[in-house]
Amino acid sequence: MKITEILRKNRPTISFEFFPPKDDKGMAALAETLAHLGELRPAFTSCTYGAGGSTRAKTLEITLKIKEEFDLEAMAHFTCVGQRRAEIDRVLSDFAERGIENVLALRGDRPVGQTEPPEGWFPDFKNAVDLIRHLRERFGKLVAIGCAGYPEKHPEAPDFDTDLRRLKEKVDAGADFIITQLYFDNAKFFHFTERCRTIGITVPIIAGIMPVTNVAQVKKFTTMCGATIPQEMLQALDPIAGNPEAVMEYGIEWSTRQCQELLDRGVDGLHFYTLNRSKASRQIVENLRRN
Repeated sequence: MKITEILRKNRPTISFEFFPPKDDKGMAALAETLAHLGELRPAFTSCTYGAGGSTRAKTLEITLKIKEEFDLEAMAHFTCVGQRRAEIDRVLSDFAERGIENVLALRGDRPVGQTEPPEGWFPDFKNAVDLIRHLRERFGKLVAIGCAGYPEKHPEAPDFDTDLRRLKEKVDAGADFIITQLYFDNAKFFHFTERCRTIGITVPIIAGIMPVTNVAQVKKFTTMCGATIPQEMLQALDPIAGNPEAVMEYGIEWSTRQCQELLDRGVDGLHFYTLNRSKASRQIVENLRRN
């Protein structure tokens, strides 16, 4: 089922994101996570691409595994970095033939260590707007198309307003819904959604949630994506950084409060960045369902 249909029938949604494992051990761990989180019957799931489209085949494999073996609706991330139009059309046709009806259209990250794209890195589409426009024109209503939004602006954007205008271009090009980058301060999300509505973005906006389970890891992620960690959170986490159980307990408690406030304010959906682990995300969803 297309995510557009799911959002029309059932809001707020709960969804989970996974990434393609590097080896058989990682695949076994992901299968266990899928089974555990699948018991919660999420509205949909998603599977990421690596930088530069480096896990393209694995993304399709995992997306199909989620849909066919675990009976969960699945969305494949799809990037235009380093891909020609013909290859993009071939992959999307393959998706459609295999029953994948949802894609998250992204420009894609550069490989680690590269500050500038090499020549020919964007051969046919220079950004997500171009990709979304092509997917909508080429595949019409065969797929539902999501795009990314940044409550604290994309790290490469010169300012917040410029980033919002680019998001509006993605929606105008054919994006059906927005999933945000991770963030921890709901005030930033509410400001972001208010500004989106003010400039005419009317599609559903799903909040991206990352439960904190490792202090060094979350600091690395936020640096990469341009998100900030609230001072209150830092002051609580730094003294317990060496205690994984205490960090997870705090992360679950923070995200539960964050998500409950979002639900109380009518958020369209919650999308959990699971890092292929189930415990924290499952506990948060169970907490919310008890409230």
